[in-house]
Amino acid sequence: MEQNNLVEQAIASVNKARTAFCKFTSANDAGYTGAHQAGYYMPRNAWKLMFDRPGSKGENLDRRVVIRWQHDFETGSRFIYYGRGTRNEYRLTRFGRNFPFLTENNVGDLLVLCHMDGDFYEGYVLSADEEIEAFLNAFGIGPTETNALIDKNRQPLPEEMIRDSFRGVLERYAEDFPSTQLLAEFARSSCVEAHGVTDDMLREAPDKYLLLWINAEYELFRAFEHKIYTPAINAGFRDIETLISYSNQILNRRKSRAGKSLVHHLDAIFRTCGLRFDTQVLTEAYNRPDFIFPGKAAYRNPAFPAEDLVFLGAKTTCKDRWRQILGEAERIPRKHLFTLQPGISKNQLTEMYKENICLVVPAAHISFFDRTFRDRILSLHDFVSRVRQKQINLG
Repeated sequence: MEQNNLVEQAIASVNKARTAFCKFTSANDAGYTGAHQAGYYMPRNAWKLMFDRPGSKGENLDRRVVIRWQHDFETGSRFIYYGRGTRNEYRLTRFGRNFPFLTENNVGDLLVLCHMDGDFYEGYVLSADEEIEAFLNAFGIGPTETNALIDKNRQPLPEEMIRDSFRGVLERYAEDFPSTQLLAEFARSSCVEAHGVTDDMLREAPDKYLLLWINAEYELFRAFEHKIYTPAINAGFRDIETLISYSNQILNRRKSRAGKSLVHHLDAIFRTCGLRFDTQVLTEAYNRPDFIFPGKAAYRNPAFPAEDLVFLGAKTTCKDRWRQILGEAERIPRKHLFTLQPGISKNQLTEMYKENICLVVPAAHISFFDRTFRDRILSLHDFVSRVRQKQINLG
């Protein structure tokens, strides 16, 4: 099945489903490849996808289901809750020994599981960055909001102060979206006010507040979408071509905003942490890296030691796109890459580190990666600390 058709099928299944769920395949999931009794770990918040009631300690629950994968083939699979002894976990198991989606190479893929009717489910595994982002954008889900049931009628963040702040922003921009930079600033200021975040708190826990900002911005962006797009949707479209064009406009805006907003939020963190840097520095072959530390003057000065330069690229997902940064700054052989994607296959990680790329992820995401790589992956706090120390040494 072609990539676009696969994503469209997955989106259609979610919209038709009684209950739908998505998660990134983790190293723990893939660690039991081919074994009938093993498979996907399922979060406790997704019990409604699997059973009529949540499991209770002291009991096991078991349910046999049929899953049609990729709109192509079926497996007789099994949901199970282990509650006896010290265990308290849900699993999706039994796919047959030739099941193709629980290999090491599938770490970082997006699993989509839809309860259609009775004991029948539809499942999809999306591998390419474009597939994953198209699916997440279709439902306004950020990479940090997976491993949960998909709410097709998302509501704004629960904090009343943030909602009030959002309403004020929506009133100021009645007919169009603010720029991606302003949107990111509004989200940050709303979170800072609602949660009482100080600069010292941000410097101490940048990973935590980056995720808070990103989630808040997704909610603010959804509110703008509802305000701006609802009148046109309610009015209807004269033909299919007009509807498709309008839908593409919505999806393209989502895709464009996501990458830019990540850079904006990282920029704010680096400034608060007192780092010296420039963004979008023009380098060889007209490339523009996301961040160069301590900046473009140092990069363009042949006398400045290359070992004191630091490169950071930023991509919301990077399962395939990590190679794009390899030639972006020839003076800096060691590339750092920040991503929100929780989990990448061991083979991909091996390739990255062979190409001298060091991965940087939110601290909470490190546990989703293969154990043999975890001590080589930096949290955002670790990265900031290393750059700060390097710049202190420079004076």
